[in-house]
Amino acid sequence: MGFVKGLKCRECGKAYPKEPLHVCSYCFGPLEVDYDYDGIKKVLTRKLIESRGKTMWRYQELLPIDGEPTVGAQVGFTPLVKANNLARVLGVDELYIKNDSVNYPTFSFKDRVVSTALTKAKEFGFKTVGCATTGNLGNSVAAQAVQAGLESYIIMPADLEQGKIIGTLIYGVNVIKVKGNYDNVNKLCSEIADKYGWAIVNVNLRPYYGEGSKTYGYEIMEQLGWKTPKHIVVPMAGGSLITKIEKSIKEFAMLGLIDKADTKLHGAQASGSSPITTAVKLETDVIRPVKPNTIAQSIAIGNPADGFYSVKTINVSGGWAEDVTDDELVEGIKLLARTEGIFTETAGGVTVAVTRKLIEQGKLPRNESIVISITGNGLKTQEAVINKLEIPKIINPSLAEFVALIEEKKAAARR
Repeated sequence: MGFVKGLKCRECGKAYPKEPLHVCSYCFGPLEVDYDYDGIKKVLTRKLIESRGKTMWRYQELLPIDGEPTVGAQVGFTPLVKANNLARVLGVDELYIKNDSVNYPTFSFKDRVVSTALTKAKEFGFKTVGCATTGNLGNSVAAQAVQAGLESYIIMPADLEQGKIIGTLIYGVNVIKVKGNYDNVNKLCSEIADKYGWAIVNVNLRPYYGEGSKTYGYEIMEQLGWKTPKHIVVPMAGGSLITKIEKSIKEFAMLGLIDKADTKLHGAQASGSSPITTAVKLETDVIRPVKPNTIAQSIAIGNPADGFYSVKTINVSGGWAEDVTDDELVEGIKLLARTEGIFTETAGGVTVAVTRKLIEQGKLPRNESIVISITGNGLKTQEAVINKLEIPKIINPSLAEFVALIEEKKAAARR
């Protein structure tokens, strides 16, 4: 059995049993998983973790399941890349990319949260699952529901990128497009969960679902040799990921798996959907909802569920938040690809571009370790860059024409 005692309210602390609940009936605060940390500390050691398979489940005691994982057994433990080429361009000493663009099975960090949520859904006895999605989550719920033998309904804004729509339809699941933005979709999914009693992973399973994100942080610390970096730059949509990375650091410190927890967490958003970064800059914890207007659709949430907690996380850690334009994020995508050979989606372009901006502002010291969070794959959002790339020349199968082309390129480079 696992180490989950139940749920508790993040605001008033009221306790609840292990059930598919997400809102406190007393104060309407969000619920979170309550663990038996004393019990975990007795069994979980670095040696035990290192003896296990290289997946997110090597940290099983810190995840909200009661038995063995039944969904997503191969998810996680993605590369932490020492980004020397990008570091030279940005003028910093120590830079890493945590690359979830190669996560299994659908190439985004959402595979972590979905494997956790669907394992819990099966423990609860659900037969039908679903989600509100801006793309990556829908891909992952569809794929992993098929693997788990669950029926699924994926509800999405009608104008998502084609790659993400196809990346859900291919699994033969129920896909429904909704006129409006993600916030409209999310409201509808709350109503669907109440009406049909289905497991909507980011609604009634949200407390369990979010815990999967902690493994992103656990892996960073283990891959750095059981220590924390000085800075982590994190993309923010609903705001859950940055709070769960903070939680992962606190948990590892509490359990004695790392010596100290002094990481500064920095939030990144697109300027066309930046309610959290705006609040940080205005030095307020009041999140003012916005109508998203950005090509970074995977993080285009105008009314972020964890916005308040994201601001708190950033401020308590001593970090900062910044946003970038669509043109800047496209340059971020191209820069990462041309220095480190990693093709990220628009959210990753945001974190790279924000990192550059924070370095220039002095918020990220050039002599301290920095981790950039890359959470999705660029093959899903090709529309963002297709008109920003050089059009290849076409020649006949002639060596003479090839030589002429090369000489032309050399001449252009000299000019």
